[in-house]
Formats: sequence, C-alpha cells, structure tokens
Amino acid sequence: MKRGGQRGFTLLEVLVATAIMGLTVAGVMSGLASATRNAARVTQYDRATMLARSKMDELLVDETLPRDRPVSGRFEVAQAGGVEAGWQAQLGTFESLVDNPGLGSWVVERIQLEIWWMDGTTRRSFSLEGFRRNILRPVVPQ
Repeated sequence: MKRGGQRGFTLLEVLVATAIMGLTVAGVMSGLASATRNAARVTQYDRATMLARSKMDELLVDETLPRDRPVSGRFEVAQAGGVEAGWQAQLGTFESLVDNPGLGSWVVERIQLEIWWMDGTTRRSFSLEGFRRNILRPVVPQ
C-alpha cells in the first residue's frame, strides 16, 4: 500500500545502490593499485636504460676491454636509484674482411651487455649490443 504524496527509497533500493557503489569503488581501487605498480616498473626500466646507455658508452671506448672473456661489475646503490644493480659484458669479433683475422686486421667487434637489478626478491634484467670498429692487437695480460 502506497500512501499518496510520500516519496523516498525502499530498503531494497538502498541496499542495491550500496552494493553497486561498493563494486564500483573496488574496481577503481584495483585499477589505481595496478597503475601504481606499472608506474614503478616503468621507472625501474627507465633507470636501468640510463645505466645501460652510460655503461655501453664506457665499454665502447675502453681499449683495454678483454676479448672473449666476460667482465662484470656493480653500480653504486645511489646511482641505481637505491636498488642493488649490476652489469655483465663480453667483447667478441663480429665480422672481419678475412676468415681468420690476425694481429693488425680490421674487425667489427660486438659488445654484449646485460644490465640487472633487484625488484624486491626478483632479479630483472635486459640485454643490449653495441658495435665498434677496431684493429686486432696482442692480448695484454692483466
């Protein structure tokens, strides 16, 4: 029975509206949490990219880099944005004009560089390559 002129919501309508609002808020909060995690991950990759570019530039001009032997190191924690991070690289001959290049031969060298960093307990990494032209020289023991 309805009384004339009385307006308002029934208890059922209020409960349904509250449930819909709760689901909407939960979905929005989930989306915000996901966006925050993605922004942090993008920041980590951006920082790692800058470290990789800097290290690759150093390696490309380093004439003392040993051939066909891995070299590695760690970045300072402040430089890596407060996380543990490091690198590993290896120099090798990529291409030459002759099949068996000897001392004094021009070659194209490839530097393979892997940058790694810790994301909590997970180790993340990516690799890149750089190329340079060089003359084969005798290996100097270090």
